[in-house]
Amino acid sequence: MLVSTKAIVISKIKYNDSDLIVKCYTASSGIKSYIIRNSLKSKRGKIRPAYFQLLSLIQIEADHKDSRTLHYLKEVRLYKPYDSLHTNIFKSTVLLFLSEILSMILNEEEANLPLFEYIETTLLWFDTIENTSIFHHQFLMGLTKFLGFNPDTQNSELPFFNLQEGKFQAHLQEYCVTNKNLDLLKPFLGTKFDTNLSIELSSVQKHELLNMILVYYKLHLQSFRTPKSLTVLSQVYS
Repeated sequence: MLVSTKAIVISKIKYNDSDLIVKCYTASSGIKSYIIRNSLKSKRGKIRPAYFQLLSLIQIEADHKDSRTLHYLKEVRLYKPYDSLHTNIFKSTVLLFLSEILSMILNEEEANLPLFEYIETTLLWFDTIENTSIFHHQFLMGLTKFLGFNPDTQNSELPFFNLQEGKFQAHLQEYCVTNKNLDLLKPFLGTKFDTNLSIELSSVQKHELLNMILVYYKLHLQSFRTPKSLTVLSQVYS
């Protein structure tokens, strides 16, 4: 079936000497993987590798068949080119980190337009802002709404937030956050995406906050593991 759809590039790997395998999150069909023949041969390849930078927003025409795990692209174009995400070292490092996480957690081959629009909208917003250091914290907490483990912000006056249960409580248990760590985490629970830009955090605080968010993901997603790109992210933002 020939499909025309928006898509977000999640990952790419070299296959053989001249081909690429590209994983995309599509608006029409969720996760799809494509093999692009001769993409790495400058004269023979019809579809250029430059379209497939991480988290690029592309418009594709593709041949989707249920019997395949790898599909074929007919046409590709950038529908909203970025101004800074692939040229700013801080932003491109965040893209590397987030694309690795999205590659881990996005597996459904079915449309989820609200989730697609969330990723698309937040990336376009990230392209316009200057303060980049807490975007990935905000992005990951906002993403939980679409993954089914959005934090329960009721009873926020209570002294503990249980990462495993995703809610505030009055008594201490394993995976509970309190005191200074709770002060760090609380502004990111249940707030609108673009309301935290004025928060000033030290490198240590940003590291602690991200660690809590990653633990939260591990507790709620069985397949989740610490991204390899976390080391690079930490070095760039140290």
